[in-house]
Amino acid sequence: MSRIAVTGDDAIAQAAKIVNPDVVAAYPITPQTIIVERFSDFVADGEVDTEFVCVESEHSAMSACIGASTAGGRVFTSSASAGIMLMFEILQIASSSRTPIVMAVANRAISGPINIHGEQTDQLLFRDSGWISIFAETNQEAYDSTIMAFKIGEHSDVLLPVAVGIDGFILSHAIEGIEPTDREFVFEFLGGERKAALRLDPDNPVSVGLLHLQDYYMEARAQVRDAQQRAKQVIIDTYKEWKELKGREYHPVEGYMIEDADYAFVTMGSGAGNARTAVDELRAKGEKVGLIKIRVYRPWFGKEFSQLTKNLKGVISVERAHSFGSPGGILGQDVKSTLFDSKQTPCIAEYCYGLGGRDCLVKEWSEMYDRSKKSFMEGKNLPYFWWGVRV
Repeated sequence: MSRIAVTGDDAIAQAAKIVNPDVVAAYPITPQTIIVERFSDFVADGEVDTEFVCVESEHSAMSACIGASTAGGRVFTSSASAGIMLMFEILQIASSSRTPIVMAVANRAISGPINIHGEQTDQLLFRDSGWISIFAETNQEAYDSTIMAFKIGEHSDVLLPVAVGIDGFILSHAIEGIEPTDREFVFEFLGGERKAALRLDPDNPVSVGLLHLQDYYMEARAQVRDAQQRAKQVIIDTYKEWKELKGREYHPVEGYMIEDADYAFVTMGSGAGNARTAVDELRAKGEKVGLIKIRVYRPWFGKEFSQLTKNLKGVISVERAHSFGSPGGILGQDVKSTLFDSKQTPCIAEYCYGLGGRDCLVKEWSEMYDRSKKSFMEGKNLPYFWWGVRV
């Protein structure tokens, strides 16, 4: 099909349209509103067969999604920021009930103070909820990841909800060219209609979401833990199949100019674009630097990450999120624990950047590199640092 120019929100809405889910339940919140507004147009115009449920809150949206999923439906929603906070209780129930809901998250700062712009703290705050968590760098990635999320979450070895994040406004409202696909391809790629292994059926009664006290609660949580681990191979296989069918290559953890690098940035989401440009410019000056992009944050692909970092002298973890009172960043803690477990001892620098949508230009990535390398060459780590804060 011919390429089209769309915003990130529209790209996700277009992807959801060709998936043609059974139910979409959602509540609008900036900067994801365009996703569900656009999808409601598809419903009104008869382009999808979806039951679109306009609920009174995000808490209700996720509750409705769980009900539809346990009934055997293919389900989609989207949210952001305070909306995620309002549905936080139900996010845990979605994973423990093994409902493979797909949710787009237009990553946005969390109040207060009030801010509607890009930041990944909202999605990272539910990293421990049992959801599979994916971050897209481009609108094409957002489009492809939304489709693949259904295949990953619905796999019989997984049965977990999946979140696909795009940086608010930086991707959600920015226009890029994407290569769309068609409904026939997606229907075949997903294996037809959802074949729910666990569903509410009067003829074959089961119980979902029961009370679990001391005797079974840990076992129920362990099932989610095990499903997260099984999801790793399903994600790898899904990406491999997508490459074979569409020609676009994806990996859960992706290296750029890493083979001979002494140092490397580690980051997620749209910031990887500026980081990659900074790597190119630094390489032109003779610097041996690369980039490791985390596409799938949960489950964490530690083995693959360790393989990419095994020859590095220094790692520069850069994230658009924060954790107050933490000794480091949210992403940075996973980076450091993985290096520790693999007995790798590169120097480490951690940066928090771009909160509330603040720009971080290519030259600033280069400045982060220069600052980090200076410390690395002295054999020193750099403490967690908030980049660009005025004093």
